[in-house]
Amino acid sequence: MKAFTIDTDNNVTFHASAKAAPKTEGVEIFTSQDALAELAAAWPASRLVEIFNSLTGVTPVKKFTDRKKAVSRIWKELQKLAGLETDVDAPAAEPKGARKAKATKTAKPAKTPKAAGTSKKNTILALIGRKNGATLEEIMEATGWQKHSVRGAIATMGKTTKIESSKSESGARTYKAK
Repeated sequence: MKAFTIDTDNNVTFHASAKAAPKTEGVEIFTSQDALAELAAAWPASRLVEIFNSLTGVTPVKKFTDRKKAVSRIWKELQKLAGLETDVDAPAAEPKGARKAKATKTAKPAKTPKAAGTSKKNTILALIGRKNGATLEEIMEATGWQKHSVRGAIATMGKTTKIESSKSESGARTYKAK
């Protein structure tokens, strides 16, 4: 099951599973909108506004009408950024043995444009746009790419976006958008 973590600086990170999420002090894990709502119940409303406004591609807000609406909007944006959106309007599967009416003329379905914020490029930009940026490993986990692919994407993005690269004493590479 996909999971998110949020630290005390409001950096939200996507993880492939709850097991893959770090279990460190000051980091809270949530896997659903309900779990996020439980965590947010103890937070001041200003933190919800700060979290929402720090997400890539959102129109900043000054306040929310209520906590439930804030959690719902944050969850929806996190799903977009992590590329986990599901098509809610998809038709239900037909029952087994159902007969289909024969159409006299078939039309090709229109191509639906990809929703904004769901590309891996936007996922990377969201991660490196955080206050402390993102490590190479975090980006690899969020995109499912190998190291060389992430480094290539960062190099390509560096032509249009100013990206700072640094290495910690432990040897972890961190990228941060300036």
